[in-house]
Amino acid sequence: MKTKTNILGWISIAVAIVSAVGIYYIPNYRLWFLLVLLANIALAVFSGWPRSARNDQGKSTLVVCRLLVGGLFIFSSFTKGVDPLGTKYKMLDYFSAYNIEWLNGFAMVLAVLMILAEFLIGICLFTNVFPKIATIGGALFMLMFTTVTLFDALYDMVPDCGCFGTAVKMSNWQTFYKNLVIDAVLLPLVLNIKSLKNRLTWRGQLVIGFTYAILFTGFEIYNYRHLPVIDFMNWKVGKQMNEKSEQEQQIYLTFRNKETGKTQEYLSPNYPWNDSVWKSQWEFVDQRVEGGSNYLGFSALDQDGDDVTEMILTTEKLMMFTSHDMSAITVEEWEQIKSITEEAGKRGYYVIWVTASLQDYVEQLQETYPFLEEVYYGDELEIKTIVRFNPGLILLDEGLVVDKWSAIDFDKVWDRI
Repeated sequence: MKTKTNILGWISIAVAIVSAVGIYYIPNYRLWFLLVLLANIALAVFSGWPRSARNDQGKSTLVVCRLLVGGLFIFSSFTKGVDPLGTKYKMLDYFSAYNIEWLNGFAMVLAVLMILAEFLIGICLFTNVFPKIATIGGALFMLMFTTVTLFDALYDMVPDCGCFGTAVKMSNWQTFYKNLVIDAVLLPLVLNIKSLKNRLTWRGQLVIGFTYAILFTGFEIYNYRHLPVIDFMNWKVGKQMNEKSEQEQQIYLTFRNKETGKTQEYLSPNYPWNDSVWKSQWEFVDQRVEGGSNYLGFSALDQDGDDVTEMILTTEKLMMFTSHDMSAITVEEWEQIKSITEEAGKRGYYVIWVTASLQDYVEQLQETYPFLEEVYYGDELEIKTIVRFNPGLILLDEGLVVDKWSAIDFDKVWDRI
């Protein structure tokens, strides 16, 4: 019986690994694939009762499960920890979808804590530190993630869960399938939790766990303040943003009414981007691109609604300040911006702004800050992907991303040029 159980355990792991690969090729709902995943969960339960951990082969099966789940949690937390602001924005989407906007003010703190908890679960499982607590934490996480992603898959509440930050894009059904795969590998650990042990003392494990927490928290804070150390978004340093295509590109933006939930698709830039009433009632949901890949989905308009994207991405020595919300810029930051703008003029750089703020508000700012001359308007989500920080600065040279800075590093701009 032990041998049979061990074989079933290895079969369950193998099916999970093969399914993880297969998910890539099945972006939408397929009943037969769902049945395979559910059957594998049942197999994991059958092969994961405590008797499976009573021999060396059974223990090795659990070690593989622990390493697989731990490694996946580490990877998932890293892709989010490298870009904690992105996780915050995704949390805001969920708060809106579930009508709990009262949590918006805590989104940044919750994002940092959630990513940290996910990392600690992963690293503790991988290194066998507090394995029982980590298994319980992983089970609670997966219960929440599996439930939420099921609702996402059924009702499309949030188009992309952001489970792997911006590093890996998955459809809602792919994400739900992925969680079922993880569930199948995690269940043997839950069912054999009494056999999970560490020979270190409780105090020794606590020191190691606390060290993990301090180091990863510092990693998150650094990425929040100084931009991601690894940029998984389109506007990464070294990327050419104006790659040409023979086909004309059309960008369609989907917005959702905050009250009714109704969605409406617009062909960019033909949507009421400068209507304050409309912007208060509708929120950006998703975008799709047809045709070529010119400018990788980016577009900017001048005050008259004319497209200036090509000008921006073909200009030499262009310094572009970005801000999805100019009202959040502090007086100290404005002083730094003024200094950079004046120095840029002396060195032959062309300075512009791209913002999602309303034109009336920008015109008021221009009265206070005369150096705020050339301002263009873009979609809030697109601006957030150019430079995560608000405000940010990006140096372009004929569409090539040369460098990027958060406002915290504005004093270092000329040191890196």
